[in-house]
Amino acid sequence: MIKQAIILAAGEGQRLRPFTAAKPKVMLPVANKPILEYVVRALAENNIRDVILIIGYRKDKVMSHFGNGRDFGVRIRYVEQRQQLGTAHALKQAESLAAEEFLVISGDNIVDESTVAAALAAEKNSLLYKQHPEASKYGVIEIESLEAPEDGARVRKIIEKPKGGAESALVNIGIYVFDRSIFDEIGEKTDMTDVLNEFVERGGTLRAHEAKGAWLDVVYPWDILSVNDVALRLSATGRTLAGRIERNIIIRGDVEIGEGSVIRANSYIVGPVIIGKNCEIGPNVCIFPATSIGNNVSIEAFTLVRNSVIMDDVSIGAGCSIKNSIIDRGCSIGDRFSTQSGRGDVKINGEHHSVEAGAMLGERCVIGDNVVTKPCTILGNNVRVGDVKVAGGIIPDNSLVW
Repeated sequence: MIKQAIILAAGEGQRLRPFTAAKPKVMLPVANKPILEYVVRALAENNIRDVILIIGYRKDKVMSHFGNGRDFGVRIRYVEQRQQLGTAHALKQAESLAAEEFLVISGDNIVDESTVAAALAAEKNSLLYKQHPEASKYGVIEIESLEAPEDGARVRKIIEKPKGGAESALVNIGIYVFDRSIFDEIGEKTDMTDVLNEFVERGGTLRAHEAKGAWLDVVYPWDILSVNDVALRLSATGRTLAGRIERNIIIRGDVEIGEGSVIRANSYIVGPVIIGKNCEIGPNVCIFPATSIGNNVSIEAFTLVRNSVIMDDVSIGAGCSIKNSIIDRGCSIGDRFSTQSGRGDVKINGEHHSVEAGAMLGERCVIGDNVVTKPCTILGNNVRVGDVKVAGGIIPDNSLVW
């Protein structure tokens, strides 16, 4: 029986900048929890207590949040991947600590306990897959048959991000069951796809099992919004109102309000919504579904927030309209800020995307009064925008829009 999991959590997530400039992808908050926390808690729910975390980029952010794992029901040991050369190279770093059999899981995808359970039910040399409408963004697996799905299908080949479209819609989700022989297979290779394809070509048997539970991936900045929406609905437990609620407040649906937060008079909240600790909201603020608000956030009167992610330590002025937007920690936003939402073209790492979103603000941006952002605007970290400005496009870190 498998009792150990090795989590690969060393990468940066370059396509998610500006949000990964100061933190790794695994620490991006979704529904007010880092992505990696969903993985750790899903392991604990399956009685996997021995966790090895492979860390690298901005490792201090991971270690300070998770510590020794006790608060999350596991024991965590850390191994550093000093150079992020690939997933096989990352796994190789844990060879000295690995048990006879173990689970390997990516730390940058949200999973639930049933997804982990599906892996634990598989035999060694297995991977999990899901059907995905955009399979060409991932590693696509080709299998022989699914005549006996309970035994898994035999993998013929894994094609990483196939160009020209994918013939299969089955995506390798980066969850594996191995024994220690995998380290001999890895040798000096750095990429897990190469390792597994070579293993199959030599006559080895690699099985594929379908994961029917949750598996949510954040690839680009705007993905945070859709994944946050799903995560809020998956984790909804009704109402938890730990803060202080003043008079004439209307709360509908699943809403969580953290300790020390104050919701002032005449505000209106429709869940799923989560509001963290020590926030001050209102009066007369409207917060609509699929919104996450972190800790120590202030939102002044007559502001509307819809389908947005607002991270810790953000202050938002009066009379703002924030829709389909992401605001990273430490931002200061003046009065009457408005994010126009709609479809726009965005270029990330040479890739062109047609996206529907509002604004995406990196850490510690300062926005003046009466500012409007065009659809799909991305502001880097530490950007300053003066009063009465219209901002659009991709604005680099430390820029002044004056």
